[in-house]
Amino acid sequence: MITFFLIGNIASGKSTAARYLERRGAMRIDLDQLAKDLYQPGSAVVDAIAEEFGWDVLDAMGGIDRAVLARRAFDTPEDAARLNAIVHPILLEQLGLRLLPANCCSVMVPEHQLAVVEISAPAGFTDAFALADEVIAVTAPLETRRLRAVERGMDADDFDRRAECQPSEDDLIAMATCVIDNALADDSLFRELDALVDHYNLDLPAAEESLHG
Repeated sequence: MITFFLIGNIASGKSTAARYLERRGAMRIDLDQLAKDLYQPGSAVVDAIAEEFGWDVLDAMGGIDRAVLARRAFDTPEDAARLNAIVHPILLEQLGLRLLPANCCSVMVPEHQLAVVEISAPAGFTDAFALADEVIAVTAPLETRRLRAVERGMDADDFDRRAECQPSEDDLIAMATCVIDNALADDSLFRELDALVDHYNLDLPAAEESLHG
């Protein structure tokens, strides 16, 4: 199974790229969602987050109130790093379980030819890059991304706060093995993804349609 890591800042088109490849038959893993799935009431992860960020980050059921945690954990880059230090080791383990076959099953043919892992905070996850055949950066200028986010309903101040916690476009490019410029948000994004699929000789079905979202 070939594995692509997709990295990109908010409103870059990273999620659009991941969903497109999923429509072509790839197994899509959203690392943010995988992290949220770890937030089970009473788990060691939830307790550690509450200890670090305050017990009022818990909801009535003892799980994580994501809105409260987002305000605390993404207020500054230092706060984001504190959350990452708690979640990262377990997240890396869970990702490995999904991408690497167990020893007893290593001779089995993978169910998917391609796995796509969507990563919104790549700077703290570079030790996992060895799991990827390609690290693809989807990029667009900051002001372009800000406009897109606001048009989709995000508060401008919220965008600015989150963007400050993310790497620069140059830093993203430095992490990547492949870069896709999505400043225009047109079908060139999909054509470049198709070219990568062809490069690895993957026999994937064509996507039914190409929609930016």
